[in-house]
Amino acid sequence: MKVLKKIIRRQQDIYNTQIPVIAFIGDSVTQGCFECEAVGENSLTTVFDSKSGYVKRFEEIMSLLYPCVQIDYVNAGMNGADTSTGLNNLEQNVLSHRPDLVVVSFGLNDSVKGEEGIEQYKKNLGEMFDKILSIGSEAIFLTQNYMCDHTSHTLKDKLFIDLSKDFAKIQNDGLLDKYFEEAIKECDERNIKVCDVRKTWKLMKDNHVDTTELLANKLNHPVRELHYYMAIKLLEKMFED
Repeated sequence: MKVLKKIIRRQQDIYNTQIPVIAFIGDSVTQGCFECEAVGENSLTTVFDSKSGYVKRFEEIMSLLYPCVQIDYVNAGMNGADTSTGLNNLEQNVLSHRPDLVVVSFGLNDSVKGEEGIEQYKKNLGEMFDKILSIGSEAIFLTQNYMCDHTSHTLKDKLFIDLSKDFAKIQNDGLLDKYFEEAIKECDERNIKVCDVRKTWKLMKDNHVDTTELLANKLNHPVRELHYYMAIKLLEKMFED
């Protein structure tokens, strides 16, 4: 990737090479959200722990590999964001930084709109990709984790139990898969790399792993340890020819 070549040039000559910029845009998983707690009967609050999120883990690994290279990172992940939110905030929060690479990761929140939301999801992603590419930036699309597929025995609050049932239906009906299938088609049309971590969640599920218990909130936020995996898979994708 061009961004990797720029990083290598910077490593060889820090005085005459611009500082590379890598940006991330997505939802609460990108922002670094984990556990959730009920606030009253119909609302919840989220535990933010950005230092444990995959964006920070990616930064840490890159610092280990290229210790002499300063890289600027932009985390434009937003709790509750979907592709409409992302598209509306793309210029202000991402493109204004003139990134060399943008990692895009949406789908979890879009999928709650059902089958009828797929076309808008595709349209929004396509516009995002086109805007990113138009400024000369590269892009990687990061698929996402499974939602819960049942109600965890650890959930006691009615709000969370109800949400888990809604999310499990999306997961078990294959709706989230349909969203990501369409996203990958949009990437293929533009030769955008796909970092498909969702494949690993499928492999785990096929091998009788309780993937619901790998969610920090037992709904849709992966546990901290799996953010390391996401960071490593992104690095591998960036290193591919």
